[in-house]
Amino acid sequence: MSYMLLILEQPGDRAARSPGEGRERYERMMAYAADLRARGVLLAGESLASDNEGTRMVMRQGRQTLIDGPFAEAKEMIGGFFLLDCATREEALSIAAECPAGEWCTLEVRPVGPCFA
Repeated sequence: MSYMLLILEQPGDRAARSPGEGRERYERMMAYAADLRARGVLLAGESLASDNEGTRMVMRQGRQTLIDGPFAEAKEMIGGFFLLDCATREEALSIAAECPAGEWCTLEVRPVGPCFA
């Protein structure tokens, strides 16, 4: 079964880090991803650029509205994700517990499934 591990950062945290601290955290996350890949549980994973570079699209009644980031109403920013192939929820949670980002971010684990369920 597939599970999504979302890395939820506080807005502004990246800007508050020194370049060295940011690189050290990135390297830890890349090592984590390499370990998951070696274990055969990583389907995909990426770091995402800051929400400053994002655009939200709202489609209502045939009209499209684009909103450029940063998004003032956001309490958290999705900083990255790992798509995992796990036998159980407990395995996915165990893998999330190993994630270095848990030291500075909130981790969200969700099963992949249809929106109508």
